[in-house]
Order: sequence, then C-alpha cells, then structure tokens
Amino acid sequence: MNDIAEAPTSSPVRSAQYQEADWPLRYISLSGLTWKAGNSATGTPPVVMLHGWLDNSLTFVRLAPELARQTTVHAIDMAGHGHSGHRPAGQNYLLMDYVADLAELLDTHLLTGEDDQVDLVGHSLGGIVCALYAAAFPERVRRLVMIDSLGALSRPAEDTIPQLRRAINKRLAGSGRQTIYPNLETAAKAREGGLSPLSPEAALTLTPRNMKPEGEGLVWRTDPRLRHPTPMMMGEEQVIASLKAIATPTLFVRAQEGLLAARKGIDLRREVIQNLRVADVPGGHHCHLDGDTAPVTLAVKQFLTNE
Repeated sequence: MNDIAEAPTSSPVRSAQYQEADWPLRYISLSGLTWKAGNSATGTPPVVMLHGWLDNSLTFVRLAPELARQTTVHAIDMAGHGHSGHRPAGQNYLLMDYVADLAELLDTHLLTGEDDQVDLVGHSLGGIVCALYAAAFPERVRRLVMIDSLGALSRPAEDTIPQLRRAINKRLAGSGRQTIYPNLETAAKAREGGLSPLSPEAALTLTPRNMKPEGEGLVWRTDPRLRHPTPMMMGEEQVIASLKAIATPTLFVRAQEGLLAARKGIDLRREVIQNLRVADVPGGHHCHLDGDTAPVTLAVKQFLTNE
C-alpha cells in the first residue's frame, strides 16, 4: 500500500480517504485504491470492484466509502487503465484475459485461505468480467453485483470473420498520434461526450487518473489499444451459458436511462441467472457515480449486508 489520499475535490465524498495500492502479477502489475473498513465493520468478506471500459477505479469514489463501513473495499484499475500496467507489445485486450487477471489477483493477494471469499461489484465491462469469474469460480464469490451490466457483448456467428478482419486491420494500422490537452479541464470536457456521456463533475472525477504529462500538456495514460476492435466475441448462446453457470446470489442494478434500458434480449439473460435480484435505479450508465447515486448505494449495501 502507498500513501493515503483524499477523494478528488470534485467528488461529493470529500472526507473519504483511500490508499493507493499495487498488486504485482506474473506478467503485469495492477494498481488501484483501497478503502479500509470502518470501526463498525462486521467482518464480511472484502469487496473487490471493477470499473467499465476506459474508466478507472475512481468511478467508485462515491460508492466505495459507503461499503467500507462494513468491510475493506478494493477498487482495481484493470490492465491498460488508470495506473495499471499495459499489455506487452503484440497483445490485445481480450475479455478472458481480464478474467484471468482477476483470478490471479484474488489468489495471489486478496484470498489467502482455501475457503476465503469476496464480494464482487462490477460496472459495465467490470460487471462482465466479474460475472465470468463468478461463473467459473463460484466457491470464491459470496455475492455478485453488476451495475448496468448483464453479460458480455455478443455477435452472431456470421459476424465472426468481418470482426476478425476489422481487428487485424486496426492492429496493422496502429493507433495514431495521441491528442495533447493543455490541462485537465480540457481533457475532462472531451470525456463528457461519447457512448456513455458524463456530467462535468463526473468527468473531472475520472479524468485525472487516466492522464499523464506529455511535453507541455497531458495525454491519455490509458492504452490506445483499448480502442481497437476485439478479434473474437462471444455468441449469444455462449453468453447465456455463462450466465446460467452463475450460482452465487446476484444483484443486477438496472439504470433507467442506461445502456441496457432498451437492449433486446436482456429479459432472457435475466431469466437464466439462478438467484437474481433486480434493482431499478434512476440515472444513466454511470448511475453509481453521476447524479443522485443514493439509490444505487442503498441497493448495493442492502444486498451485500443481507438486509
């Protein structure tokens, strides 16, 4: 563990403190943030949190301090994100490699006994990774929370070769030159848009951890290869099979204006998870960070504490 730091001043949780953390793995080093359990902690398993695509561990700066009232909370920067290491040259960011990273992280650093368990909380891509891990290693997961996330993205079989072609062409072309931003505010403004828009406050919360100095300005610290198309995606049948394999009690936090609000096939995915609760909350894709986050916090706390 490294120095204790205060949550960013743009966050409403200004008094909550966390520690910077580093977890070396065999082929990569992961970083993140740890909130130590409060005095009223109940001895429940630690909570491990995984963020969404192109985000970082600070996405949980509002939720994590509340969960730390019961137990220690670790928010991880996934490979290529935040302060974590990047994949070696010539490698892609494959979904299953994130699952393998999580497995090694838990076995190496956070689960010391054969019967130890964790609670997993994942947003978006992080929720997908957590769900796959819970399906593969049910004995290691006490409870699973997916925030605006319900299984991997899928493509029909006939898209396999076109997807492969796009991925290889992009790999050969490379990522191009990075944009240099004069300051954090300008970079945060750019982050406000995109597939999952953020408020100025939320963007300014996330952006600093994803930036590094370059010349007289700043560039994205996140690996540019994260934006490359993946060469292979799961089919819907495979996604359904993975969700069927989840035996641990599971909470799906469904954002009313999130990315899954109107997506086809979500009802079937819900039906195949054996022990699923659904919490409908206001807000968009970043409902745990942006706007009124109290409903998300309440739903997750109640689920993890058996209330």
